[in-house]
Amino acid sequence: MSELERLSKIMASRGMCSRREADSFIEKGYVSVDGNIITKLGTKVSINSNIKLNSKGVSIQKHLMTVLLNKPIGYVSSQPEKNYKAAITLINNKNKWSKCLIKNQIESVDLHKFAPAGRLDIDSTGLLVLTEDGRIARNLIGSESSIEKEYLVRVKGKLIDNGLQKLNYGLSIEGKKLKRASVKWINDYQLKFILKEGKKRQIRKMCEMVGLKVIGLKRVRIGKIKLGTLPLGKWRYLMNSEIF
Repeated sequence: MSELERLSKIMASRGMCSRREADSFIEKGYVSVDGNIITKLGTKVSINSNIKLNSKGVSIQKHLMTVLLNKPIGYVSSQPEKNYKAAITLINNKNKWSKCLIKNQIESVDLHKFAPAGRLDIDSTGLLVLTEDGRIARNLIGSESSIEKEYLVRVKGKLIDNGLQKLNYGLSIEGKKLKRASVKWINDYQLKFILKEGKKRQIRKMCEMVGLKVIGLKRVRIGKIKLGTLPLGKWRYLMNSEIF
């Protein structure tokens, strides 16, 4: 007999949606398993089941929004800290980039549906993704994600011997070895980091380990999506044709 697992967990593991979204779809009767509609939360099914989302569920997913923000210094990615604002407060029609090709206005009542797909420190700037779509969030920050994140990092200090080599591979944070990175000098004071993970203050900690202090950090790319000419503090919609 095949192994049983919660339906919502299987749907999330297959990249169909997030577990929260799966629960909503199940409650609404939008999910079928081997041809049978399932409406009870917590239902366990075979991990090999044929799971389908009906046309109503698919339509909902097509209309889920994702926005790209050029986050300024002084804003936190998610929950606001003392005396600081959350980046989501910048997502309003006044701050929408004038060159955004999608003309839809954003409604303030919808903002609670957005969650940051990855962190960006309060003293860092650059590309921040906020999304309603659990599939995108999982793709960017799930435990199996291998999406590249590219950063431009201004530093000061003197690099230790073999420091650049160690930045690329060999450093550990809290006893856990970091994934292989790509780190190169752009000029005498700026490095380009390409990472496939995003631990808290990772780049700053990495630099400290090799004798450098970060004085400026900007994320310029996530996967295939570049920050480009999006102005600081402005946001735009992710186009349907754009894929991370």
